[in-house]
Amino acid sequence: MTTLASRAQLRASFIRWALFIVPAVVLLGFLSGQLAGAGEGDPWFDALGKPDFYPDASLFPIVWGILYVMMGLAFAMVCSAWGARGRGLAIGAFIVQLALNLAWAPLFFGQHEITWALYLIVALDVMILITIILFFRVRKIAALLLVPYLAWSIFATFLNYEILQMNPAADGADTTGAVQRLDL
Repeated sequence: MTTLASRAQLRASFIRWALFIVPAVVLLGFLSGQLAGAGEGDPWFDALGKPDFYPDASLFPIVWGILYVMMGLAFAMVCSAWGARGRGLAIGAFIVQLALNLAWAPLFFGQHEITWALYLIVALDVMILITIILFFRVRKIAALLLVPYLAWSIFATFLNYEILQMNPAADGADTTGAVQRLDL
């Protein structure tokens, strides 16, 4: 016998990984955005000038939901590839890029650090590319599932850059809600 596991066993392993990983990745992404107060409805963010190519705000949760599911499926494919060369390194790269991803919303929306968020998202773009390369060596389809994520992250990088260019005074702005009283 030359195989370690049958196709059915490999498929069952992937399904078990996916049933755990996909909801975990989606939940982490959702919590990162929610805890940071990401998106429309935040007075600081609503007041920012945005570029003409800024998409409708209703698209962001839809796109991110789809991307997080695709990321989770890709990660499950790699995690279930027992014995594949480079699997451990690919898993490590995914975890690093996911940590960078989850840190962006609190930095941008929570701390209002547009410049630092730009540096972070450029690092994220590089880590996603590295992760795609490492995933390709383990499971080609897993790497392909991350390509839309890289494209969206690069688009988000340009949005971050343009928002910084249009709102330099808002970078690092303290908007704790303090009220200044003026006596006339």
